[in-house]
Amino acid sequence: MKMTKILSCLTQAAFLLIAPFAAAETASITAIDVSNVSSEKQIVKITFNGTPPTPTSFSVNTPPRIAFDFADTTNQAGKSTVQVNGSALRLINVAEGTGRTRLVFNLQKPASYETKVENNALLISIDGAASALVAKNSAPVRSNAQFAESKVTGKREGIQDIDFRRGGAGEGKVIIDLSSSNVGIDIRQQGKKLVVEFAKVALPKNLERSLDVADFGTPIQKVDTFGQGDTVKMLIEPKGNWEYSAYQTENRFVVEVRDADEAKGKTAQTRPNYKGEKLSLNFQSVEIRTVLQVIAEFTGLNIITSDTVSGALTLRLKDVPWDQALDIILQAKGLDQRKSGNVLWVAPRDELASKEKQELESKKQIAELEPTRTEYFSLKYTKADDMKKVLTDDKQKLLSSRGSAVIVPRTNQVIVQDIPSKLEQIRELINKTDIPVRQVMIEARIVEAEDGFSKNLGVKFHGLYVNGEFGAGGALTTKETTGSDGSKYSTPALAGNIPSVNLPAAAIGGFNPGSIAMLLAGSDGLLGLELTALEQDGKGKVVSSPRLVTADQVEAIIEDGQEIPYSESSQNGATSISFKKATLSLKVTPQITPDGNVFMDVAVNKDSRGEATISGPAINTKQIKTKVLVENGGTVVIGGIYIEETKNTVTQVPMLGDIPVVGNLFKNRSNLKQKRELLIFLTPRVLQSDLTLR
Repeated sequence: MKMTKILSCLTQAAFLLIAPFAAAETASITAIDVSNVSSEKQIVKITFNGTPPTPTSFSVNTPPRIAFDFADTTNQAGKSTVQVNGSALRLINVAEGTGRTRLVFNLQKPASYETKVENNALLISIDGAASALVAKNSAPVRSNAQFAESKVTGKREGIQDIDFRRGGAGEGKVIIDLSSSNVGIDIRQQGKKLVVEFAKVALPKNLERSLDVADFGTPIQKVDTFGQGDTVKMLIEPKGNWEYSAYQTENRFVVEVRDADEAKGKTAQTRPNYKGEKLSLNFQSVEIRTVLQVIAEFTGLNIITSDTVSGALTLRLKDVPWDQALDIILQAKGLDQRKSGNVLWVAPRDELASKEKQELESKKQIAELEPTRTEYFSLKYTKADDMKKVLTDDKQKLLSSRGSAVIVPRTNQVIVQDIPSKLEQIRELINKTDIPVRQVMIEARIVEAEDGFSKNLGVKFHGLYVNGEFGAGGALTTKETTGSDGSKYSTPALAGNIPSVNLPAAAIGGFNPGSIAMLLAGSDGLLGLELTALEQDGKGKVVSSPRLVTADQVEAIIEDGQEIPYSESSQNGATSISFKKATLSLKVTPQITPDGNVFMDVAVNKDSRGEATISGPAINTKQIKTKVLVENGGTVVIGGIYIEETKNTVTQVPMLGDIPVVGNLFKNRSNLKQKRELLIFLTPRVLQSDLTLR
């Protein structure tokens, strides 16, 4: 609906809310003319058939409007809208009803106005150069919210109670209960505080106090209430970056202060997300049906009001979304709404609940009397037995009390007998669930890298003692000795005076070390020296890449390897042959998320035959079990092992091996450096129904 039509409808309904100005006789508007004085100033001339009546007027800042109400006046100008398109005044809407006429001036921006009577015409001057809306013979409209002016009654009004509450979204609520809905209220922001003034009211002594509400965890820290003459002033002190709203229903006035940053970041999960166009309402003891009519005309909705909706309402709202205003009105009067398309039905909550209950009972009775039908459903991708379990589940029955379901396994059909409405629900269920299951191809890549270096150095030598007929090598033997009388005889001798060392280099990988030997001859024997050395440098890489295809949320396993037999003894002494697995395996259960990623419960094993033992060969095991979320087609490293081994071994003859330089002949050295690394990569790819990669 265009804004022009909305404003026209609004004026037609809202004029009923302004108290009538008594007139001596019914007047008529015969002409409406607009003249431009300057680009910022327009003069509207309203011509009457007699003396112009004195209008009542009010203005709204958001959106900028000025409204004039003429009591006991009819519209004889022959038009309901006047297009101006000036810098200040854009459009004039004219609405008539039950002897009253309202003129709504739709502005481009806030402007001031003056009225002047000239013969049978009322001249209204609109000046867009002013920064505020100013009415003649009245104070200028300020940027604060003027809720109402206090009306003079027979007794002085008063404040009955002041309360503070924390809202569900963390906002602070100051609730003031008034003795009457006619109390004049003015609210404005003054520096870092919020000032609320109640005109011509009394404040009981027990309510003249300061409330420290910082512990409630809201932006409001303190609320001070005190009297100044015949005015009661309330100072609300918030903290941080805050914003406020205020509204009144009947005798209760509520001020809400919320964190501005949180209010922008909050979503509809914390509180209703009102998106309607903002409006301002100021009603004093008006019929609630009239208020609903105003909202209906403003929004273009078709509102049906129950005959039981009645009563008056005092409502003061400023710059509030219309859907929030409707909720406030309904809550204040115990009403509720039901919406169907662009038709809104408003009635008391109990009445709506009773009507809905009657409708449900009527549907139940119809379902018990309605004849049943039989329908055959041929399933494409789902097993008939699985579909039957879904239809007859006790926790959530899809069939009625008179319904039944049987299956035909050979043709994969489900035969359902039930009332037509239930058959329609089952048909919709089968259409949405009997669909091909998406498939996933999972590829694992297991990379094993090894880098090793080892070196062995050793020495071996022995001596041979020779004298006459006797000889020995590094052992206890005999030696021929000449006595004092010239005779010769044998005595024990230790040939070990000549060193004997056996520290050769060890074999590596089944290969014996190389050697260099020397033989030194002397006058009384021989000395043999042998140096041995062996060095090994090796690099290796093993890449294993198992892959498989499985359906969504279905476990799949792939293995490659061997089963190694070994003997196993029982308690009675009998032996049997058992097998150990030494395999490369991939076990995975994928789940495709709604956004196209793949969540996997995966287990990867890389086993191999190890060293032989008395009980059989050992199994070298490498495995990982994890759960991981990966994007479609992406690759992730789900695990890795890095091992670095360094070993230096020195074997020597005590004391002799510590001799500088020469001690190397009495040592055996062994050096080992080895690095091993294991990395496991995983790549899932979602397949289309034709098994092509997506």
